[in-house]
Amino acid sequence: MAEAKTMPSEAKTKPSEAKTKPKVDTKRAWREARALLYDHRKSLTIGLVLMLISRAAGLVLPASTKYLIDEVLGKHNAHLLTPLALAAGAATLVQAVTSYANSQVVSVAAQRAIMTMRQRVQDHMLRLPIRYFDSTKSGIVIARVMNDAEGIRNLVGTGLIQLVGGVLTAIISLCVLFWLNWQLTLASLVFLGAFGGAMAVAFNKLRPLFRQRSEITADITGRLAESVGGVRILKVYVAESRETKIFAEGAERLFKNIAGTITGTSAITAFSTAIIGAVGVLIMIIGGRAIFAGSMTLGDLIMYTFFVGLLAAPVVQIANIGTQVSEAFAGLDRIREILDMPTEDQEDLKRAPLPAVEGRIEFQDVHFEYETGAPVLKGISFEVPAGSTVALVGSSGSGKSTIISLVMAFNHPQRGKVLVDGQDVEAVRLREYRSKLGVVLQDNFLFDGTVADNIGFAKPGATREEIEAVARIAHVNEFAERFEQGYDTIVGERGVKLSGGQRQRVAIARAILADPRILLLDEATSSLDSESEALIRDGLRKLRTGRTTFVIAHRLSTIESADQILVVEQGQIVERGTHKELLALDGRYKQLHDRQHSVEDDQFINPGEDFTGVPESGR
Repeated sequence: MAEAKTMPSEAKTKPSEAKTKPKVDTKRAWREARALLYDHRKSLTIGLVLMLISRAAGLVLPASTKYLIDEVLGKHNAHLLTPLALAAGAATLVQAVTSYANSQVVSVAAQRAIMTMRQRVQDHMLRLPIRYFDSTKSGIVIARVMNDAEGIRNLVGTGLIQLVGGVLTAIISLCVLFWLNWQLTLASLVFLGAFGGAMAVAFNKLRPLFRQRSEITADITGRLAESVGGVRILKVYVAESRETKIFAEGAERLFKNIAGTITGTSAITAFSTAIIGAVGVLIMIIGGRAIFAGSMTLGDLIMYTFFVGLLAAPVVQIANIGTQVSEAFAGLDRIREILDMPTEDQEDLKRAPLPAVEGRIEFQDVHFEYETGAPVLKGISFEVPAGSTVALVGSSGSGKSTIISLVMAFNHPQRGKVLVDGQDVEAVRLREYRSKLGVVLQDNFLFDGTVADNIGFAKPGATREEIEAVARIAHVNEFAERFEQGYDTIVGERGVKLSGGQRQRVAIARAILADPRILLLDEATSSLDSESEALIRDGLRKLRTGRTTFVIAHRLSTIESADQILVVEQGQIVERGTHKELLALDGRYKQLHDRQHSVEDDQFINPGEDFTGVPESGR
């Protein structure tokens, strides 16, 4: 809970060469794609109809060239010139209008789909268990919400419709070409078939690259976010150059990935150009001989050339759109990975409703470990009566914050039980249970909003009077009212514009406003000086009254009044009792007590030390 965050090592940012890239689950991606297509079937249907009209209108102009050359110009039928020109112009106008309308309909639908998908993934992700966020970099989390959803515009937007339109145009063009000259068309199909096979191979190669690009981007984004968040640490240890080098390595990996995809798409484009050139040569040779033989007219050849263009353009378009759709499927596959994870809300449906919480907490032979073979808690057992206060003391890394984490149900024991009012926490609905919790941590998180917003976060809809009332209890008013904007002062990202002590006062006010049944104070006064702590002590005492309270504190003034004190060492409770009882035992607590008093006598109390003089950086 109070664990200090450090910049990750360079090794963490480099992907393992031996790590096997996960394969795209096509069935899972198709399932998500089908659901998207069904949800937007109305706009897609309208788009398809408009596309068919547009493509049909687009065939009029190239088809009219035969009649212009053979019937109008060749046979001098001047009276047909105006009707033919008007038909071609009208068709072109229809094509322009329907293309514009189609783009408007499906593009707006695509952006709405992206918005909906982002909301869906973000909502689902926030409801996942804490272990997901503990094991997933923030950059990857952000990429899942923002980047992966972007690709679906190629499914419910113009991409898929253009793909369908390209296929239909190619089929119609192919039929016309067979009608005009089947021998020439068969020869052309040999080249086009080779192009289709090359595209299939290219898509198979490019799809994993697009998936890797998202993963690399997420990794770089996460590292950049860590650098910005830890910029003060970077500057203190003059580590800007090291961080620049690590970021540059990630950027180079991204560059190589993008270069690979550019090479692939460029190869497709170059190959398509070569195919078109080869078909052009065939037209010149076979078509020219057909005119000499009388089997084709000049109008037929000109029309044939236009329709070859109509066939070639969709083939190239299919190649480009196919790559985009492939990228969209990779994104959908990653999104489905997230959506397939069970949320805490889904797990709550299997659990019993939680009646009114009194707040009696009991640990029964609890064993817990973050990593297999490295136990953190070893058979912890204790009971906290409802409305009483228990203090946890001990050396850094002894397991105190882990106990708090188990009470909040962020983690669950491998063995043993954590009971609330006699019920196993794992058997009750976490949403209902956590609504009864209030927490003040050593490193309290504030949102980039106003002082009032951050206090009121614990109780949506709280009145300004309620916010200011709890602010006075936590002595927030002493600094907030000195600001030019008062309680409407923006605190900055993570509360960076406030001091550590001011942030903790805001967090304490937030907890008071929540009016919890179970209160968790993990080094709640660690960032306060002695004078500020004295001011807040009464507020905390009022906050603790009638509530079950867990306290981790380094100052005896905070825990002397606790109903029971648990001394935790190496994952076990070695002593328990009141302050006076533990002093009388003359054991570990007495050692910690005497050591702190010795430090106080030297007038050197480090707020980040927990009795032992060692920074509280363990779990």
